[in-house]
Amino acid sequence: MDTLNETNVAVLVLAAVLVAMACVKADRIRAWREGVNPSAPAVPDGAFVLARVVLLSIASAGVYSAVQGFGVADDLSWSESELTSAVRGATDDLDGFAYQVDPLGAPLAFDDYASLIVDKVTENGGGEAPATGVHAEPSDADTDADAHLTVTANGVDKAFCAHVVRDRSKKDDDTPPGAAGAGGTLTLAGYRLTVTTREGAC
Repeated sequence: MDTLNETNVAVLVLAAVLVAMACVKADRIRAWREGVNPSAPAVPDGAFVLARVVLLSIASAGVYSAVQGFGVADDLSWSESELTSAVRGATDDLDGFAYQVDPLGAPLAFDDYASLIVDKVTENGGGEAPATGVHAEPSDADTDADAHLTVTANGVDKAFCAHVVRDRSKKDDDTPPGAAGAGGTLTLAGYRLTVTTREGAC
């Protein structure tokens, strides 16, 4: 977001330079040309008029583009209230979240805690919040059973620490049916998450 805004500011600065150039009087330009090259042919008034039109047109297009760019940046930025509400909603959704793992221990319902939290925060962002821009940074000491992730979003300085604890839940085990509807022999282990969040990075 900062890069996009910096680009928009640069475009506005360039537009201001072009306007300043268009405002330079013809006599000053003629005097400068004569000082640099006295034998240069005189520039007709029509050329100055055309140059001003071109410069002001480019400047106007730049201002319009920058204003539109600021609007795009705003649409992609979260507010503190949006992130706070979304994190609370995601915490409620994930606290008690049940899932199964495959025989190798990998969750079947999500890839990792970071992607799960990002998805849930984004889902709880509401109609005005962006559909992207949420980040969940795992801590170095995280394990499958106990993890801390710092949740942030584009455009917001505030951060939240999500604490995820995984507990074995045999009541959530699942035994898929076997071939041709016969009883299955493979049981997928069930787990439940306990999720709490607090303001501040982990």
